Amino acid sequence: MSTPSPRLGHYALGGILASILLNLLLRTFVKVGGLFATLLIAGLVAAGLALVFAWRTHRAPWPEERRGIVLRYGLGLGVLYLGLLGMMEQQYEHGPVGLLLFGLHYACYPALAWVALGWRGRNDAGQVQ
Repeated sequence: MSTPSPRLGHYALGGILASILLNLLLRTFVKVGGLFATLLIAGLVAAGLALVFAWRTHRAPWPEERRGIVLRYGLGLGVLYLGLLGMMEQQYEHGPVGLLLFGLHYACYPALAWVALGWRGRNDAGQVQ
């Protein structure tokens, strides 16, 4: 029996919504900020994407599924980050270092998702695949 193809856009959309929610919760209520907060949130969302995919499909994503999820996730967050950058630039113009740091914060999300979705786990013999 073949397993149905997962809807990759749903995983990406779930990751985007989780990123927004966790950013609002941690940065607003817990008052965690900076690169630490970005790495924490990006790591949690990436781990969640990988775990939900494995739970629903009972396997790790194939390379084309991994690319599809990370591409959609990265593009969706990229659009949101560009909107945020536009709003920030209206208030105060940032220099090249500020833009580089902003880009670094964005790049953490798809990079950690790529790593988390590439983890194969262990096979039945207990060996890392």
